[in-house]
Amino acid sequence: MPLTVSKDADVVTITLNDQFIFSDHTPFLHAYTNNPPTTRYIIDFKRVNYMDSSALGMLLLLREACGEEQSRVKLLNCNPQVQKILEIANFTRLFTME
Repeated sequence: MPLTVSKDADVVTITLNDQFIFSDHTPFLHAYTNNPPTTRYIIDFKRVNYMDSSALGMLLLLREACGEEQSRVKLLNCNPQVQKILEIANFTRLFTME
């Protein structure tokens, strides 16, 4: 299973597993479509040890779906390798990271 989704009030948590890659596109898209416009998202990277460039695109699509509001999407628990990829891509300016 590429990811798990849990909903709590107006927060959707998407927990990614092992690799965040192109084959995760459809389940990732389904995790955030058809939610109310005030929904906030937490993307939990605690299990991710690899991500490809398509994962960056998926995060940008989520941000766009949220109206490009940085505070509506949080990226959590990134390991140093994933953190470095996000920093190189300047995603630290686009997303809240903890």
